[in-house]
Order: sequence, then C-alpha cells, then structure tokens
Amino acid sequence: MAVSFCVRRIISTRQSFLKIPKRHGYIVLLPEIGDESSEKNPLLKNNNLPEFNTITIEKCIAAIGRQTVEFEEKMKSLAEVIESTKDLDIFNDLLHTIEDAYLSLETTWGIAKTLYFGNQSVMPTKSYVFIHERASRAAVSKFNNASFYRVFKEALENKDIKLTHSQKRVLSKYVLEGTLNGLQLKGEDYELFVDDMDYIGRKVKEYKGKYEAVTRVYSLTIQNEDVIQDFPEDFLKTIALDPKQFLLGPWKITLKPYIMEPFMGMYFLYFQHCPDRKLRATIWDADVTRCSTYQEKSVQASVTLEEIRGRRNEQAQRLGYKHFAEMSMQTKMAGNLENLQNVLETLRSTARPIQDREIANLTDFAKDRGFTDIIRVWDVAYWSRKQCRFLYNCEDSVLRPYFPLSTVLSGLFEHIETLFNVKIVENKKADIWHKDVRFFDVFDLNVSSTVPMANFYLDPYARGEDKFRKEQDSGWVSTIKSKSKICDSNPLVALIFNFPPPMGDKPSLLSFKDVQILFQKFGHALQHLLTTVEYSDIAGLSFVDWDAVFICDYFMENWLYEPFVLRKISEHYETKEPLPMEIVEDIKKMRSHLAGYKLCKELYLSQLDLELHSSETFWVPIMKKLWPKYFALPLERRDVHVCSFEAIWSGSWAAAYFSKTWSQMIAADLYTAFQEVKFDKSKQQEIGARFRNTFLALGGNYPAAEIFRKFRGRDPSPQALLDNSGLTRVTEAK
Repeated sequence: MAVSFCVRRIISTRQSFLKIPKRHGYIVLLPEIGDESSEKNPLLKNNNLPEFNTITIEKCIAAIGRQTVEFEEKMKSLAEVIESTKDLDIFNDLLHTIEDAYLSLETTWGIAKTLYFGNQSVMPTKSYVFIHERASRAAVSKFNNASFYRVFKEALENKDIKLTHSQKRVLSKYVLEGTLNGLQLKGEDYELFVDDMDYIGRKVKEYKGKYEAVTRVYSLTIQNEDVIQDFPEDFLKTIALDPKQFLLGPWKITLKPYIMEPFMGMYFLYFQHCPDRKLRATIWDADVTRCSTYQEKSVQASVTLEEIRGRRNEQAQRLGYKHFAEMSMQTKMAGNLENLQNVLETLRSTARPIQDREIANLTDFAKDRGFTDIIRVWDVAYWSRKQCRFLYNCEDSVLRPYFPLSTVLSGLFEHIETLFNVKIVENKKADIWHKDVRFFDVFDLNVSSTVPMANFYLDPYARGEDKFRKEQDSGWVSTIKSKSKICDSNPLVALIFNFPPPMGDKPSLLSFKDVQILFQKFGHALQHLLTTVEYSDIAGLSFVDWDAVFICDYFMENWLYEPFVLRKISEHYETKEPLPMEIVEDIKKMRSHLAGYKLCKELYLSQLDLELHSSETFWVPIMKKLWPKYFALPLERRDVHVCSFEAIWSGSWAAAYFSKTWSQMIAADLYTAFQEVKFDKSKQQEIGARFRNTFLALGGNYPAAEIFRKFRGRDPSPQALLDNSGLTRVTEAK
C-alpha cells in the first residue's frame, strides 16, 4: 500500500528532504541481507557513533536488509500478541518494543542518507534510492497496522488507564496515522480506499517520470561571452561545459533545479544576471511549459494531474472530509481552512497594493536606463537586481570578504550559547566520511559541561559531483539518531552544505545567501538536538505540524538583520574589520526590496494549491481567476505553470504549500518577543530560555499552536511578518 497521508511527510521531511528520482526495475533484497550479526547495528562503533571510516554500500545494504525484515516481522508478531493477550501493558509490551526495534533501522537509514548528501562516491543515487524505498516501506508498517490502531485507540478512550501527557501524545500519533490510513474503514470501503492510495501512487510516479524527462532533456548553449559578463564565478563554473575553462565557454543552461532555482517560472538566478532579454524569455518559456500541451504527447501531464486531484478528493471523502484540503488541515497548525484563508487574505491585502507600486517603480527605473518596453515576468529578477545594486551596497563581491566561514561559525555558536545556555565544542575523535567534515559535542550547561546531550557533523564545502546538489544554494539536515529515553539514545544529525572551499591562503568566503542558509539549517537542527521529549515518535521534529516544521529555521534567520549579530559574525579576512555600519543598514533595507511582489508570489502558489485540492473545477480557470488577485503583471498566454508545480504533484506538499509562509509568519511573531525587550542581554537570555523550553525542547509533544501560546501567551498574528518584511513601513509612508 502507498505511504500514508501523514507518514509521507515524516519520511520526506524528517527522514529526507530529497526528491527521489524514478527508479526503473526492481532490486531483489533478500539475497543481500548477509550474515546475521549479534550487534544491534553493525555500522556503529562501541561508542554508538557511526564507523564512517569503514562503511561501504554493501554494509549499508546488508544492514538495511536485515533490519527492515526484522522490523516488519516484529510488527507482525506484536500484532499477533495483541490478538492473543488480554492484559497488555500498552507501553512496556508494545510501544517500547516498537521504539527499540526502530532505532537501529532509523540509524542505518540516516547513515546512508548522510553519505548520499555528503559522499556520493560511497553512496551513489541508485544505492540510496534502494535503501530509502526499502526503509520507507518498513517504517510505514508500524502505523499501517489495524491491531495497533485498535488497541491504541481503545487505550486513549479508556479513562481507567493512567497515561502521562507524553504517552497520550504518542498514542494520538498512532491513531491519527491509522485514521488517515483508512484503518477505521471496513469491508468494501477499506478496499476502495486502498485502491485509491495505490492509484494515486501510480499516477504520482507517472507525473514524476514526465517531469524529470522534460527537465533532463532540455538545454540551451550560450556562446556569446557578452551574455555571461555579469554572472558570478561560482555559477559560471556550474554551467560551463569545462569548469576549468569557465571564463572561455561555452556555457549550458538546463532546467535542473540547482541551475534554475525555479520559482514557477518567475524568479531565476540566471535571470538576475542575463542581459539578453530574448534568452530570458526563452528559458522562462521552457520552464512554465514543462509537462503541458506545448510539449510532445508522451510528457504531457494535464490529464495526469487532474486524475491525481480527483482521486485525492475521493480519498478524503471516504474518510469523511469534504475534500483533500480539509483533510490536510488535520496535520497543520493552521487548524482549519477558514482560519488559514483569513491569514492569507490579511497578508495579500497588504502586499498586493504595495506590489503595484513596486512594479511601477521598477518600470521607471528600467526606463531611465534605456528600457523601452513593459516589464514582463522574465524581466523582474533582472531589473530587480540592478535596482537593488543601485540602492544598496550589498553585492556578493562586497559582502563575501566579510564572511569567512570560521568567523561566521564562531559568531553563530556564541549567539546560540548566549540564547540557549548550551556549549558547542569540536570533538576530534569521531570517524568522518571526508577530511573536511568536523564533529561537535553539544553540552547542556544547565546539566553538565562534560557529558554532551547531543552531537552533530558539519560538512561545509562543495565537492563537485561527490555531493548531492539540488538548488544552487543548498543545505541539508540529515537525521541519523533521534532522542529516545527508552533506548538511551541521544540526538545525532549531519549538517551538509555546498559552501565555496578555501583556495590557497584564501579562506572559505560566504555570500549573504550562504549565511542565511547556515542560520536556517542550524535553527532546524537545534529543534532536533535540544529536544527533551523521551519518546522518539514525538521528539525533535517528529509529529510536528507540517506548517510548523520550518519555524526554527526562519527564527534563526531573523537574527541576521540585527546589527549586533551581523557585526558578531563578520570580519574582513584581510583587514580583520567587522562589517561597516552603512553596509549593515543596507542589508536591513535590502530585505524589504520587492517584498510585496515576493510575498504575493508565495501567497498565490499557496492559494493555487489549496483551490486545486478543494475544487473540482479544471485547473486552467482556477489559475486564470487567481492570478490577477496576486500579481500586477498579466498572466502570459503560454504560462501554464500548474503543469510543472512539482512540489504538490509528486513532492510532499499537496494542500500544504502554504507551510513555508506560515512558518515564516510564526517565526516573525516569536522573534518580536526579543525585539520587545530591545535586546537587553539579561532579558534576552530569559526569553531565550523560554524559547528553548518550548519550541526547541517540546518537539511534537504538544500541538504547535499550544506551544506558541506557551511562549507568547496568545494566538499568532500575521502582523509581525508584514513588519519584518518592511511592508508595514511602506504602507505607513504612503
């Protein structure tokens, strides 16, 4: 059976953020299990850390093979115990056993994922896809179990059973997973539900195959050196046919994400730097017509996505919901569609009028520099960058010398220590998968300065084909081990980036975008590392509402616009001077540049996703109806971006695309608590302790809305996001 509605997010976000390529054929698992081992996990050393120095593909495949088979057999045997035993101890006899059995599987899966991101010469794509798919199937078996569902539901409803809050929360997770898996359905209804799930799974694979085929085959070669004069050096190396001769060309543009950084055909890295308007239009057209009727029939996906939409709604209706979007709200902090729509409309009603003025100003700016046409969607990024460079001194060439990686890390660690009373110390004794990788202990100074509460690996530098790369600027948090009091397991993650490596005497110098990614991913990792919840099923990011998953990412990023933080993490690698205050002010102002346009793009995609999953109307009228509400620019005739909205069709974000904006909104509201005390250090530490004890410690032990109220004492407001984006100031200045 296909992965459950709720488990899909756990697998795709908690276990892996990558998009798995389509795999042809089938690999037989059982012959590769290997000899039985008495060890709990043969990939771990005696200190329970991965033995990265000796790990091979064969060892990973053998371990995952044995562990998945053992885990699935254990789930079956526990189901039999349930049916044959009257007086079960729900936790000692069942949940503790499940948690213990799952830990070694999760760890092997996490090790393989870390190597996939960090060292593809050891863990190539095909091998990892096999391990990922096999582990995913096994993981689902603990939630898609009718016996577990029945007994856990009965335990929750039995007032005579004394349960702690955490125990109730774990049981609630299993019941919700089971409900969204259709386990409450009987007979023919359940069979039809299973058929729906299988059908959706097949159609999603069909769509993904078409999307990847179009993406894979398209390319455009640039011979003219004048076109690339303004391109960043790192980007030129990426697109040059010969990276060693990146200034000589030719250069190839493709639709691969790390080249295009697609934003539904409206915002490309390439567009920011390309002076040739016809080339911009050509690449834009190639992106927005992917999988549409403008393509050859074999890769057209309009019918496929309509089939996916229809069956998703049928699936939801069998479970008692009006449509798929309503069902989606069961796993969201937003709670219900009415509340969500009110928030999205509040943001739109402020951002949309501001966007009108932004586009008018951008048009005037372009015309003053010889532009004689109207601004089109493929022009926005190009002229936006020119305008931003004219207004603010924030070019990469200016900022990079002030952000050597060692200085940024030192300032970031100091800031984390000040806020949350933890100490991060490098440990040279762990095995690593590459000489660039570093290993750190995290100490809870409230408890001990000698015994770490968690650990993490840091793999900072780009290594060409050896490292996984999706976006041009990318970072990954790979979970290896979760917090579990039952199994005496401490959190372990790997943070993997593609920052420029040192060159000779020149250290690794980060762009401001690199610094943003570093802060975001550390925020994400902290929620896993600093959790205090005893059960792994609700610790860290497990069972956190989908739209709350990135709150800590954006919370940490917000600090980058504070002058004292920017000066703490910056130092010119030659002069040793911190970032000048005039540049600090420019960075703060730059945040609000085209903020109305950028926010409206996110709001449009969020609303488009929700309407596609709550309506039976064909997708074309939906797109045409929504576009003018969110954009000052007209919808282009050939723009059929719904067909290439991969995140909702074969990604994990159907009826959930709004989650990024929601997380940004919550993070902005949380951050205002620190702004309200005007950054008084003692009060800042007090609020930092409260943030740690709520958002970083509680994980999925409480719904995110309840954790927010514990921290702020009220419900969230969208106003903070508008303030952070500079949209309120623009409105007041009108």
